[in-house]
Amino acid sequence: MLFSSRRPRLLALALSVAALSAPHAPLAGQDSCPDPSSLRGNMSDPLAHVAYLASDALEGRETGSPGARCAADYIASYFQDLGLTGAGPDESYFQSFRVRAGAQLGSHNTLKILDKVYDLGKDWTPFGFSGTGMASAALLYGDHGLSRPGQESADRYARLELTGRIVVVEHGDPDNPHGGSTRADPHFKASVAAGRGAAGLIVLMDEGRGLPDIGSETRPASGIPVAVVSGDAAEEIRAAAQQETAAELMAQVEPRMAEARNVVAMIRGSGDPGQQEILVIGAHYDHLGYGGDGSLAPDAREVHNGADDNASGTAALMEVARRMAAGPAPERSILFLAFSGEEKGLLGSAAYVNAPLFPLDRTVAMLNMDMVGRLNENRLTVFGTGTAEEWSEVLDEANAQLETPFITVPNPDGYGPSDHASFYGHGIPVLHLFTNTHSEYHRPEDDTDLINEEGLVRVAELVTEIGTRVGGSASHPALAMTAIEGTPPAQGPLAAGPASGDEAPSRSSGYGAYMGSIPDMGYTENGVRLTGVREGSPAEKGGLQSGDVIVEFDGTEIGDLYAYTYALRDHAPGDEVLVVVMREGERMSLTVTLGSR
Repeated sequence: MLFSSRRPRLLALALSVAALSAPHAPLAGQDSCPDPSSLRGNMSDPLAHVAYLASDALEGRETGSPGARCAADYIASYFQDLGLTGAGPDESYFQSFRVRAGAQLGSHNTLKILDKVYDLGKDWTPFGFSGTGMASAALLYGDHGLSRPGQESADRYARLELTGRIVVVEHGDPDNPHGGSTRADPHFKASVAAGRGAAGLIVLMDEGRGLPDIGSETRPASGIPVAVVSGDAAEEIRAAAQQETAAELMAQVEPRMAEARNVVAMIRGSGDPGQQEILVIGAHYDHLGYGGDGSLAPDAREVHNGADDNASGTAALMEVARRMAAGPAPERSILFLAFSGEEKGLLGSAAYVNAPLFPLDRTVAMLNMDMVGRLNENRLTVFGTGTAEEWSEVLDEANAQLETPFITVPNPDGYGPSDHASFYGHGIPVLHLFTNTHSEYHRPEDDTDLINEEGLVRVAELVTEIGTRVGGSASHPALAMTAIEGTPPAQGPLAAGPASGDEAPSRSSGYGAYMGSIPDMGYTENGVRLTGVREGSPAEKGGLQSGDVIVEFDGTEIGDLYAYTYALRDHAPGDEVLVVVMREGERMSLTVTLGSR
């Protein structure tokens, strides 16, 4: 599961430089995968599925990695053994899409101040997110490169004129020296500097810190060249910046691409194939690899096994498929989707809804399981209960069929940081099941031995019951699903988990501004497309609508979700901002007064 408001982050915005890359040890025998029997032990399914997927041998299942490929093969093989039909091209069990897997240096990288040329790889390197280009300009020292909204007297950086300058800033955040604040992230500093017209950015590492390895950097490129300098060179460049010395910075950074795969299988319904309706049941199988981007232990270079997040949901998905395959033939087709790329921004589910294997207008609902392995006090949170008129009744009836019913905590919201949001953004009713976060969340300690096996099995039982009612059968006609437009806001504090988009609060003071916009996590063009705005939010009051593409925020050009988040975090509640959007091909300017949660 992506970071939520309970775990501050939007797409890994709070990282130290040391966490910018994960040194991937090669998977043993990259042309083959570990033998499942050697890793499952004597466990019974579905816990045995968790044990395989969350084993060290799969190295954290990072999207596009050999471990993720082995996980996908394992899931697909299980679906095939159940007799499910491959739902991909030519009845394969995969839907492939391309992801950025890292970065590599090109041949043109230079840092020169006066007549001195600094050594690439020894004194400096471009960041993996650096833009490719040349900056020739005077240096400007910007201290830590931090603004402090609402603290005008201390906000020196906000008053500096960055336009056309190569800005030199210190690494880190002095207000939060022991944590990974958003403002400490060089990617954040680069986005702010680029938005204010800087020609380039140089980040000076703390004494004793080496240069980062850019190999696994997957975040979007900045619009300007961005370098990191360490050792004695940092001292020299700091002094040169204070004297506004002329400099040249040339960076050439190239992305490394990889194939990622959703696993897709189905039970074909008994209805007319030409008019067949679809129920999607899904879970993501990827996790964080060796940590780094997204880890809540950013300095730990260890395998993050993700037993709960989300080997648990994947194992439950496989168990639901087993149960439904053994049951009566459904009236509607049941599509089982195991997504990759969820931890990198719902990439797999976005890839599916942008290139659906079956028409979205015949997709009646989507059931999602993410982090369902740590049931505590029998409480199960169910998001999306307000997205269809039938959900409350269906959930209650299905729960009543269990030998030990759950204490369900319903939440009407159909948005959130997991794959159901991609479907709800297209108007499809969703339910998202979740047993809550815990202290091992996004850390190396999220291991199989902490999974509540009995609770995991019961979640699978509940989803099977819901799926049977929505899918229908010869003896129980499928329920008509009536989507509700505009999910009502949650009443009272959320019982657990996720808000999305701009709602995640920062760990640093002064970064609590709230818009209420719901970004489309899979949008890849310039700007940030909104799948919705929350009722009564500043965004709605300011006139923003679903489908708008934000291209400028209070004078800052918005190229992607990172730039939008950073621009928002650079303001305080009560600020009045001008938001420029593209709506149906027309450029519109809207005034929004930011709020707080």
